[in-house]
Amino acid sequence: MTDYPPGAFCPRYHHAVEVIGRRWTGAVLRVLLGGPHRFSDLTAAVPGLSDRLLSERLKELETEGIVTRVVVPSTPVRVQYHLTAKGHALSDVICALSRWAECWVDPEPEPAAEPHPTPAEPAPTAH
Repeated sequence: MTDYPPGAFCPRYHHAVEVIGRRWTGAVLRVLLGGPHRFSDLTAAVPGLSDRLLSERLKELETEGIVTRVVVPSTPVRVQYHLTAKGHALSDVICALSRWAECWVDPEPEPAAEPHPTPAEPAPTAH
């Protein structure tokens, strides 16, 4: 490991944090640690993740060499996403972050129930 002046960041560390710290990336990686998944399986496994953002994150992870896209020759053609060796090397990091979150991050509170609207009062009628 290279020594950097106090307060300076290692550029490799900074890049790694930027890659895995992007919104939804950690969740996608955690799901893929369980094995190959199809696009629709990933969408279902990560509530709130849009198709557009999932596609974007998968392309970024492919570019980084963390995920590989595998076309399965069948009818219809299926596409699966797998972690590469580089992606599997993140397993300890993802597990450590999960353990830290279990200990230190409060669960998100349940959203408050929407109050039921009161029925509108009828308009006065002319007599």
